[in-house]
Amino acid sequence: EPSPHLPAPKDVEVYSYNFQSLLRWSPVPVENGSVLYTAHYRTGFYEEWSEMGCAHTPRTQCGFPPQLRRRRWSILLRVRAELGARASPWAHAAPFVAERNTTLGPPKVNSVSASPDSLLIRVSPPFTPDPGDILRYHVSYWENTTSPTEKKLSESKTLFQIGNLKESTLYCFSIQVQLKIYSGHWLEGEQSAPECHRTALS
Repeated sequence: EPSPHLPAPKDVEVYSYNFQSLLRWSPVPVENGSVLYTAHYRTGFYEEWSEMGCAHTPRTQCGFPPQLRRRRWSILLRVRAELGARASPWAHAAPFVAERNTTLGPPKVNSVSASPDSLLIRVSPPFTPDPGDILRYHVSYWENTTSPTEKKLSESKTLFQIGNLKESTLYCFSIQVQLKIYSGHWLEGEQSAPECHRTALS
């Protein structure tokens, strides 16, 4: 006996990378017909649900509209399945705060210039910073030997130097970005893939 009830979408979650966010869910299986979905949002301090711009869509994801690109807002999201005149119960995602819940990618290494005792590195952040953002770059570097010893440095500028290196020697480094958030903590980004460069001969 097929149930007249349409199941709610499962696995409702926000995927957020470099502050670009979308709501995703698993498709609702039905015997026949095609299921459509409608997603809503509201902010933590406002009771009213609003359209996300994804009403009656066959897709199982919905990008955030521009008015939700506020990093510190607590955002509540819900989605339901629809089949003809039938609608499922709403399925809710966990509350989302971009500043806490986004994943920051690795910074982009734009150029590396080698001198005999240093590497000069120019990077750019993985997202467009807002005015007033405090970013720092956490650099791990090591001599490319059989038993490398890792050293670390932290820089707040996008152009910085790894110094006190040996000449004509291969060094590798990996960088992650850290963003200071409202709570005073640092949101840590992903490490860049290690890159190796040889210092110059003096």
